[in-house]
Amino acid sequence: MSGRNVTSIILVLTVLVPAVVAGQDIKLTLLGTGAPPPVMNRFGPSILVEVGGRKFLFDAGRGALQRLGQLGVRWQDVDGVFFTHLHSDHVVGFPDLWLTGWLVSPGRDRPLSVRGPTGTRNMISHLERAYEFDIRFRVQDDRAAPDGVVVLAEDLREGVVLEEGGLKITAFEVDHEPVEPAFGYRIDYGGRSVVLSGDTRASPNLIRHAQGVDLLVHEVASPETFQRAGVGPERARTVIEHHVTPEQAGAVFAKTNPRLAVYSHIVLPIATEDDLIPPTRKTYQGRVEIGEDLMVIEVGTKIEVRRPGRPSP
Repeated sequence: MSGRNVTSIILVLTVLVPAVVAGQDIKLTLLGTGAPPPVMNRFGPSILVEVGGRKFLFDAGRGALQRLGQLGVRWQDVDGVFFTHLHSDHVVGFPDLWLTGWLVSPGRDRPLSVRGPTGTRNMISHLERAYEFDIRFRVQDDRAAPDGVVVLAEDLREGVVLEEGGLKITAFEVDHEPVEPAFGYRIDYGGRSVVLSGDTRASPNLIRHAQGVDLLVHEVASPETFQRAGVGPERARTVIEHHVTPEQAGAVFAKTNPRLAVYSHIVLPIATEDDLIPPTRKTYQGRVEIGEDLMVIEVGTKIEVRRPGRPSP
């Protein structure tokens, strides 16, 4: 097995897709829209981005592999993983994706690119050591493809991290202090653009990178939900200060003017439309959707949203 490591990142994706060319839109599927609490309706944060004939995963929270399985997307077909930051709820699903996806027929038979902030390579190297016994057994006894478990890990810096075939992915730093660095990503392709915020406070750098994007997927923390969940005031304050409230998010949307804003990584997962939309409307009147697991968003001439189990309008 290769000793090469994986790097995690939060990406901003800008997709350049000619509106007149069929099949070149940017397609996002929200695999998980939740936070650390282990609930069944909102799995851990993870987003599948399909663009230019390629598939990328941004973050790998709890249950990401199961969601891919529900979609019929093979791990073999995922071209790379980007981590926004290394908090456990954003990476805890990666060992399952990596190892189970390698084994389940048709198992992965090619190396995987994994990129993220500083610390990604170190994390991957420790995972390789932690699962050394299992990997050796699977190769020798189960005859799993040796290349399929290889991880090509890379620690990223802010800037363009992938540019080929008209696709550009840019990582930019966001404010998730004391977690540094933490990234957001912009994807550009065929004249279309998508930004993924990752975990952040209201970030001037995100606002700069998200100006006029087609789609802005942004995290949100609802203060009211902490009280309902019985979280103590001091603990609630600490968590909320690391994130963006709906009213603050609305101000970000007003400054960036996306064609569509979508809430994901919803803290806490019990938040309802009444918790999120009325405070957002204090600062923003544009189009906002509350993300759900398995929600599909296609960014083209029109932006179409399909919720799980419901046809598009």
